[in-house]
Amino acid sequence: MDIASPVFWLALGQIIWINIILSGDNAVVIALAARSLPPKQQKQAIIWGSGAAVVLRIALTLVAAALLNLPYLEIVGGLLLLWIGVQLLAEEEDGEGESKEYGSMLAAVRTILVADLVMSLDNVIAVALAAKIDGVVNYPLLIIGLAISIPLVIFGSTLMIKLMERFPVIVVIGAGLIGWVAGDAMIHDVAIKGMFAGNLVATYGIKVVCAVFVVAVGKWLGSRGAKHEAISDNATAEQKTGG
Repeated sequence: MDIASPVFWLALGQIIWINIILSGDNAVVIALAARSLPPKQQKQAIIWGSGAAVVLRIALTLVAAALLNLPYLEIVGGLLLLWIGVQLLAEEEDGEGESKEYGSMLAAVRTILVADLVMSLDNVIAVALAAKIDGVVNYPLLIIGLAISIPLVIFGSTLMIKLMERFPVIVVIGAGLIGWVAGDAMIHDVAIKGMFAGNLVATYGIKVVCAVFVVAVGKWLGSRGAKHEAISDNATAEQKTGG
């Protein structure tokens, strides 16, 4: 690996640029997951989650081509991503107000890893192609490029948390984005992607339906949980008063 070679620096620049472009939705997921933590733990979760996600992405890149040829894998991954989106929004809706309960860092990091795994199935192919020099994937170059992307993802996630705190509607938009990505993953599964080839209405329709599903179900579950919690709090208060 000749570090002085212009080819090396061009390939490295491509890998970093691809990660900047493709990591936007990942930053949203990381921000949503870390937002359920106490403020002091948010940065730790972002650092650990982003670092572990990049390591996972490096490993995934080594077997990405084989994985993408497995039928129904992206469908399962898309369904899992729908569930993650619903849960994140439901927890956000249920946790609004002064009585907000914080989640655990382990749960947040686990959510980040699972979501990044699903969302990166297609992305790693583009990164692996960018890391090719003379037709061969240069793995040290690949690892360096992905490692450099860690602070970019951390910065993006930190910025997203601040924006979500200032503009709560971004939380809903972020959940919808997770649904959109889930729909995109499912329709690109090798078992069914031929059904949607050239059909833009069906392609975008499924993505929209998935986005709306995450927002609608997430909000419904969140409001339902908030009502049950309010009823439970009222019952507890009445028992104390009566006692």
